[in-house]
Amino acid sequence: MVIGGGTGLPVILRGLRDQDADVTAVVTVADDGGSSGILRNYINVVPPGDIRNVLVALSELPQLELDVFQYRFRSSDQFFAGHAIGNLIISALSEMKDGIFPAVQELSSMMRIRGHIYPVANEPLTLNAEFTDGTKLSGESEISAAHKQIKRVWVTPSNDQDGHPVKPVPEVIQAIHEADQIVIGPGSLFTSILPNLMIKEVGDAVCQSKAEVVYICNIMTQKGETDHFTDADHVRVLNDHLGKNFIDTVLVNIQPVPKNYLDFKQWNEISQPVGHDFQGLRQQGCRVISSNFLRLKDNGAFHDRDRVVAELLNRLHEVHD
Repeated sequence: MVIGGGTGLPVILRGLRDQDADVTAVVTVADDGGSSGILRNYINVVPPGDIRNVLVALSELPQLELDVFQYRFRSSDQFFAGHAIGNLIISALSEMKDGIFPAVQELSSMMRIRGHIYPVANEPLTLNAEFTDGTKLSGESEISAAHKQIKRVWVTPSNDQDGHPVKPVPEVIQAIHEADQIVIGPGSLFTSILPNLMIKEVGDAVCQSKAEVVYICNIMTQKGETDHFTDADHVRVLNDHLGKNFIDTVLVNIQPVPKNYLDFKQWNEISQPVGHDFQGLRQQGCRVISSNFLRLKDNGAFHDRDRVVAELLNRLHEVHD
């Protein structure tokens, strides 16, 4: 099982699919930026962007059909400007099927998905944050744009003014209980990973699971979220939010990122390589696997999919042998 959102999750999922792993992806529904945010505001659906990318990662459709699903209209197209066709299809199916969960299951069949894709909840969620200066904000894009140090985050139902607790999709909890390995990340710590775990039943199920919980630590820090964070800081935030040291193993990249290679204008969310604090990780009870997990591409620093997946499968075999 892989829990997360954003751009890092599909990369790992595609690698696991290619190794014939039995994959369940649990995807955040708290995105409110870009095409997803516009659709969410206009037709009140769960934001489809992260789900669209996960569908493509696990699909066995021909590449042309996936390219059509991913096609994003040009900015000159006015009404459709910036929208991906897949986002429109997911939104339409959500209305037809009365919810994002049945819509994604229908699409999974249509797109020949290998594995399972579960939106973490069947309703749009709002991400809320309290910053270290005591101020609070709501909305993932607003929180990221504030560029202030985050103290804690939590999620609330977007369509409920009474504040009823967020209910996860029951299949998500069952999948967590049945998982042989729970992988968290890579992805934005506060805005892609924690929105899933902040649903109480989801966080409790992960903490109670007998499966090994593996955190894939980000290679670069993120502006406005994790500036100056070490790998131990990332894990500490996760553990603090869930109230216990639940991360068993951490994958850490130790291959240096060449400074002159990165294009900070193109990749304007990244700040600097994540620092290392192996003692801090061990103090939190983590097994540390440090290796070269780096892939340099398009003047950016990413995880090497094949190396990460090989390590995840190694851990799975070691635990169960």
